[in-house]
Amino acid sequence: MLDHVIKGATVVDGTGAPGYTADVGIRGGRIAAIGTIGTVTEASRTSEDASGLVLAPGFVDPHTHYDAQLFWDPYATPSLNHGVTTVAGGNCGFTLAPLNPARPEDADYTRRMMSKVEGMSLVALEEGAPWSWHTFGDYLDALEGRIAVNAGFMVGHCALRRYVMGADAVGGQPTGEQLERMLALFHEAMDAGAWGLSTTQSSTHSDGDGRPVASRHARPAELLALSRAVGEHEGTQIEAIVAGCLDQFSDDEIDLFVEMSAAAGRPLNWNVLTIDAAVPERVPRQLTASERARKAGGRVVALTMPILTPMNMSLGTFCALNLIPGWGPILALPVPERIARLRDPSVRAEMLRQANSKEAGVFRRLADFGRYVIGDTYSPANEGLTGQVVKDIAARRRQEPFECLVEICAYDDLRTVLWPMPTDNDPDSWSLRAETWQHPDVMLGGSDAGAHLDRMCGAPYTTRFLGDCLRGRKLTTLEGAVKMLTDDPARLFGLRERGRIAEGFHADLVLFDPERIDAGKATLVHDLPGESPRLDSKAIGVTAVWVNGVESIRGDVVTGAVPGKVLRSGRDTRTVSTR
Repeated sequence: MLDHVIKGATVVDGTGAPGYTADVGIRGGRIAAIGTIGTVTEASRTSEDASGLVLAPGFVDPHTHYDAQLFWDPYATPSLNHGVTTVAGGNCGFTLAPLNPARPEDADYTRRMMSKVEGMSLVALEEGAPWSWHTFGDYLDALEGRIAVNAGFMVGHCALRRYVMGADAVGGQPTGEQLERMLALFHEAMDAGAWGLSTTQSSTHSDGDGRPVASRHARPAELLALSRAVGEHEGTQIEAIVAGCLDQFSDDEIDLFVEMSAAAGRPLNWNVLTIDAAVPERVPRQLTASERARKAGGRVVALTMPILTPMNMSLGTFCALNLIPGWGPILALPVPERIARLRDPSVRAEMLRQANSKEAGVFRRLADFGRYVIGDTYSPANEGLTGQVVKDIAARRRQEPFECLVEICAYDDLRTVLWPMPTDNDPDSWSLRAETWQHPDVMLGGSDAGAHLDRMCGAPYTTRFLGDCLRGRKLTTLEGAVKMLTDDPARLFGLRERGRIAEGFHADLVLFDPERIDAGKATLVHDLPGESPRLDSKAIGVTAVWVNGVESIRGDVVTGAVPGKVLRSGRDTRTVSTR
């Protein structure tokens, strides 16, 4: 007997092939039968009429930070609501494991680092996760059987260094013995099911003490030793971030990516490729790494987002503005001193100079303060400004835009919410995106779901992209869009029997209305442990989501089921060799 039959849906199977109308039967967590309407006749416990709806494979998000959130939110909301059934975690060199049992204080260091570098609530990290593990296998076991999505995790380089080197991981170099211990710990993690290595060399990544995170101190020899270890295990990968990911790679960074991937014989993915027609040289420069990697026996894959993710910013809390060169020290001052500095014309002039400098890279896009929209305000002096554009307010007040913005924020003790208007929302940029998506080493992703919780909400990129393809810019077909969200990332990670609708595959499925599919506006909610805030977005037009054959979402509401699996390398992933 079948568990459930979905009747008369338009099946878009993930391969890119044209959609077709069919009945789909589920049994034991797998797709058991696919047939034309009326031909799936085996008895079933339940069934539903899906006429007019699209049935697609569950979406695969290749870059998330749900490592902690899954403990207090096993549904990985809002990703699951938006059809995501598999998430890749442990990215950017940051994981919660392993933790050295001889140093209990390392858990506090890790929490503070994650709070700073990934914008997670410190209270939520302290209260929402058990922190009961030591090995990476312990961490995976702690999630097993209690999550609603499928989840796989890389091992964070920072955690490996911290475990072996302690405080010397920041600023120090491992001895030969320490490197051997690090490699042994890494092998142990991959034996337990880790997907491979994640690491960062990005200048934007600092720990809770404001110091460069541990992996930023690693030299190429250490990175290549870890990469070679990746190649000794089945179904493994590399994910890496360098400073040039934000704008354009240096020659040394390209060399590093190529050598790491070739040493492992495995794909290396990085994020995020920012596509802007105003900077036409960026895409070809960034994809040089991919071209050179293929010649060297590796593969370097760029992740890029198919939507413009709205962001909340503020002069009062850590956000992308803090990452502009020279801005961090000023925005880290106590609020009264920060306001005084920001009101100083000479300080503002220097901040603007740095924001528009070549060194600012992609953050130069944040420097046009006249294009900011005022969000929530808190002072009577700012009443009525919400929704207004700074350049219009500045014109009325006869002020420069940045001066005007600072005064507005100062009245609110810097709590004012700021919404930067994107500079790359023009037709030429969208045309360049559509062209770039066709490159064999470009893949959709980079949501950062589970991180930067009150600043951005990238998780709904799946439904927003589909809505845009069906009713908006129509930059690709529905079948093409679904393939980009399902089969492409599943093949990159070597997921076994996932990413397509085919008999025998795991029944990870999303059923949606093509006339309505979309994502709602991001709104601030206070539902994290300690009532900490995060941005959430409602799914529109998603009828149901199944994970391993079990209904997990119905009408944008979680069912309470936790059928997800911890996906372990080798068992649940096959090797994607680059050689």
